[in-house]
Amino acid sequence: MANNKGKQSSFVMQAGILAAAGIICKIIGILYRSPLAHVIGDEGNGYYSSAYEIYTIILLVSSYSIPSAISKVIAQQLALGKYRNARKIFHCALLYVVVVGGAASILTLVFAGVLVGGNSVPVLRIFAPTIFFSGILGVLRGYFQAHGTMIPTSFSQILEQILNAVISILAAFLLMRMVAGQDDTTIAIYGASGSAIGTGAGVLVALLFMLFILALNRRILAKQVRRDRSGELLETPEVFRIIITMVTPIILSTFIYNCNSSLNLTIYTRIMEYVRGVSEADAYTQYGLFSGKAKQISNIPIALASAMSTAMIPGISGSFARKDIRETNRKIAMAVRTTMLISIPAAVGLAALAKPVVLLLYPQKGSVDMVSWLLAGLSISVVFYAVSTISNGVLQGIGKVNLPVINAAIALVVQTVVLVLLLLFTDLGLHSLVIATVLYSFLMCILNGFSVKRQLGYRQEAVKTFCIPFWASVIMGGAAFGIYHGLYLLLPVNVVCLAAALPAAAALYFVLVIKMGAVEERDLLALPKGAFLAAMARRFRLIP
Repeated sequence: MANNKGKQSSFVMQAGILAAAGIICKIIGILYRSPLAHVIGDEGNGYYSSAYEIYTIILLVSSYSIPSAISKVIAQQLALGKYRNARKIFHCALLYVVVVGGAASILTLVFAGVLVGGNSVPVLRIFAPTIFFSGILGVLRGYFQAHGTMIPTSFSQILEQILNAVISILAAFLLMRMVAGQDDTTIAIYGASGSAIGTGAGVLVALLFMLFILALNRRILAKQVRRDRSGELLETPEVFRIIITMVTPIILSTFIYNCNSSLNLTIYTRIMEYVRGVSEADAYTQYGLFSGKAKQISNIPIALASAMSTAMIPGISGSFARKDIRETNRKIAMAVRTTMLISIPAAVGLAALAKPVVLLLYPQKGSVDMVSWLLAGLSISVVFYAVSTISNGVLQGIGKVNLPVINAAIALVVQTVVLVLLLLFTDLGLHSLVIATVLYSFLMCILNGFSVKRQLGYRQEAVKTFCIPFWASVIMGGAAFGIYHGLYLLLPVNVVCLAAALPAAAALYFVLVIKMGAVEERDLLALPKGAFLAAMARRFRLIP
């Protein structure tokens, strides 16, 4: 039992490292998107967002799923002590992404005009080389994740995002100065193109860092291979068969799971242009408010679930390969509980303080009210996305990679029909996108949950995982709302009131989840910085 607890602590710790990096990256992303949106304007932000949506889809197909797939396949070999097979899979995976990523980059460059609207074409073409480098970067990250360490991946993600932020703003500013005096649309296109340059620069620097880490660990990895006494070496065709059969369903699942954003972009802009009579510039500007602002903020807490899912796949694959179903279910339970302890209060907090948060991050007065309402609506999807992302990782980890594909396809069809009907027969506009996003995340949550239960007989404990965090979050949200608006009456400075309300709400939530019995000392100790959290709880006599 002690060994199991140690495994849980290690698993949660590695997930926590990756989650912390993911949240830091999201925060950096939000912080730089605010001045970037100010520099390139809502029209430029719309062109960038539309090109980025298509770039993301191509990346999903060519290389985005590589880290999860490779970490799963290699982790299975490492769990069985087959280090030579693990190394061979790594080398073959590199060859795979060079071919696939290179082809995707060339096709994006050639067919950009078909994939996006006219003004977004130059932006998408600048994204093309980034697709190639991202594939190689993904294999390197997956290789280290399979070895149970998330530190190289986490550090490279932060480094990538910092370079992305700095160069995006600088390149956008310089390119817009080059065309100063021309019409607003031309200036917006150049600004969006500068943002795309920053994305590529971040990926390239992260790739160089991961290659450096690989070089540092070459001797250790070679020593592992020499210790391999399994006597079994996979043939190269068999390795490629394993990679393709594992990567392809994960790509399809991730593609369908994420392509709702790009599909929604196409549906929204086309209906607005050809049915509602809105100009292309206005349609993309409006969509930029949803995708480039409100959705960016709501994605911050979802980063925790994505990190937890990525971190849990190697562990679940290993325990499932050893046929240890109890350990597999224990890891799932720990991942879901940890994620809900953060995702639920984050969702409630975003709803309660939507406008103050938007004012802080995107203070453009003309769009603050609209983005605030969009964010409040999207906050509901945070919990659904968190749960469905974890269950998606579980199904991939146990080899049931086709089930998320089917579930995502069903959810996508339903949300698409609903979105089209709302846009055609109501005046909800951007709010239709919110409804479709929440519906999609809810359906994925339910369908994936049923699939996990059928495959593993898994049943999530509900009271400590969902009920207590929910009620604690409701109380916390009410307190945060009251503190903010009460202080605002005395001192109408948004950043000051928000800086007071957020830590007070977090402290109240920390007390409530402990006093209401959702969290015990052993739960705190399993978390990153758990010793500090437990010490704080003891100091304030929250735990004996």
